[in-house]
Amino acid sequence: MYQNKKVIIVMPAYNAEKTLEQTYKEIPFDLVDEVILVDDHSKDNTSEKAKALGINHVIRHEQNKGYGGNQKTCYNKALELNADIVVMLHPDYQYTPLLLTAMISIIGNGLYDVVFASRILGKGALKGGMPMYKYIANRFLTLFQNIMMNQKLSEYHTGYRAFSRKALESINYNLNSDDFVFDNQMIAQLLYKGFECGEVTCPTKYFEEASSINFRRSMIYGLGCLKTSVEYRLRRWKIWESAYLK
Repeated sequence: MYQNKKVIIVMPAYNAEKTLEQTYKEIPFDLVDEVILVDDHSKDNTSEKAKALGINHVIRHEQNKGYGGNQKTCYNKALELNADIVVMLHPDYQYTPLLLTAMISIIGNGLYDVVFASRILGKGALKGGMPMYKYIANRFLTLFQNIMMNQKLSEYHTGYRAFSRKALESINYNLNSDDFVFDNQMIAQLLYKGFECGEVTCPTKYFEEASSINFRRSMIYGLGCLKTSVEYRLRRWKIWESAYLK
């Protein structure tokens, strides 16, 4: 508990057997009440490893539902368990669990309902090994998105995010894509509902076991982000209404 608020960590997992234990053991369990791991039909022993570690709730999809589909299961289960604060932590150890204390406290003290751990604030991205083409794409997309969404976020593409229950219940994230663009659609939904997003500086690590998408999937994701930003602006101008922005 933090400030009498129930804290749940959700871990969307795919082939995370090698990095799961290291990630899990750094979680500050003096603040965290429960952990949910959703295994998106991994080809390794992710689910078995999670159960061996004693993770509270291990859910395995019988077929791969995609990154967005995995998150839907994560957040639905967290709300079902009456979470007040929900943090998405990837089990691939690309993001340090040591930042959980800061992210939880920001939401727990009522400063923000949404907090992102940004790899771009400071020099964490390139220092941690982010490929240059991904860094350049990240900066371009973020600039475009900030203009279209009238924001000043340093990054829209981090996978390390924390939400209050109020934020999650205010949007219908289940309408979003099951693919990687889910993340950006969720941000668009939150901004459209008037939520402000806090950010903390996050070091990151790129290594062989860390999950990453290939160039083709990165291009599809980037185009999806551009499309989401345009959809958001058109909705604001009351020109066009997308299914997930209501």
